Amino acid sequence: MQLSAIKQSFSVHYEYQLLFTQGVFHSDNPLFSDTIAKYRPKEAVKLFFVIDKGLVDAHPHILKQIKTYCAAYPNQLKHTQSIVLKGGEQSKNSTEAIEAVLKGINDNAICRHSFVIAIGGGALIDMAGYASAIAHRGVKLIRIPTTVLSQNDAAVGVKNSVNIFNKKNFLGTFAPPFAIINDSDFLTTLEQRDWIAGVAEAIKVALIKDKDFFTYISDNALAIKNRDMEVMHYVIYKCAEMHMHHISQGGDPFESGSSRPLDFGHWAAHKMEYMTNYSLRHGEAVAKGIALDVTYAHLLGLITEADMEHILDVMLTIGFDLTLPLSSTAETDELLRGIQEFREHLGGELTITLISGIGIKHDVHTINKALMIQAMEKLNRFSKVNS
Repeated sequence: MQLSAIKQSFSVHYEYQLLFTQGVFHSDNPLFSDTIAKYRPKEAVKLFFVIDKGLVDAHPHILKQIKTYCAAYPNQLKHTQSIVLKGGEQSKNSTEAIEAVLKGINDNAICRHSFVIAIGGGALIDMAGYASAIAHRGVKLIRIPTTVLSQNDAAVGVKNSVNIFNKKNFLGTFAPPFAIINDSDFLTTLEQRDWIAGVAEAIKVALIKDKDFFTYISDNALAIKNRDMEVMHYVIYKCAEMHMHHISQGGDPFESGSSRPLDFGHWAAHKMEYMTNYSLRHGEAVAKGIALDVTYAHLLGLITEADMEHILDVMLTIGFDLTLPLSSTAETDELLRGIQEFREHLGGELTITLISGIGIKHDVHTINKALMIQAMEKLNRFSKVNS
């Protein structure tokens, strides 16, 4: 008996929102409670909080605030537990943090109709999101990012991940959050390097998508460096908007293809993070990676020297150190191995996003390694002379 193939196709509709507020856990601010109410308006929902230790250090009353807030909305919110974990990239480098989140989900009977609330920088949110996505095949997640980079990039997408085998984001899931809530109050206590680092992702999307946005960043480079909150609000909003628009309108939200324009500058960034044992912030590494690929694009003849120098000058004015952490041929060779690792991460054909003008992305499928070494040397000379 000949049996014919059974074929099936289906689509799943995803919807999530990015909300903006100040004082998210102030009892007179109903935004958080109202967000939960949109899921289950007639009953209290169990909440398990995962909080970045860096945030607790900067805002020592946050744990009490969360419990007080939940108590103020008892018909909607049921606080189970808050755990505090060390953030930063190291939270993605071992199983301890993942196991702590999974244990909390289990111990507090967090089911698929409960919520994990991840509060912190991009790395902690990435890790907590991954744990949430694999528990019960996915429990609901709300992200409350607390750094510039997480508010404009890391927390607004649909990806979650951790590091293993000395490779960044080797384990991961595509799992959209229920919502993201950006609270600008958390930005006021950031260290200067964290204030600056997240701007790299805004520069990234501006360079590949929006010349006018890059002009805004250029015109306000000193204001950004000097922590002008109004300027930063716009930079975060515009960057997040473009990031989310790319996910919904780019035709490849779960990255089944080989082109990843939002990874502009990231092949080198990921490798430099590992090479420096993650002493570089992700945004700091991305800035160096963007600067390198912009320099390489100039050597390829894709952009003018004037455009290259303008881009690098803007980044230096904001406060980025663009010097590549290379002190030997062996380290240069190791960085270049990041190209192949990036191809493996993408899958399929090697695709590196460059630019052929400010606001114009340009994909290439091969890298001239000799020319890339020249770009490394040229960037380091430029950075040292102009810093």
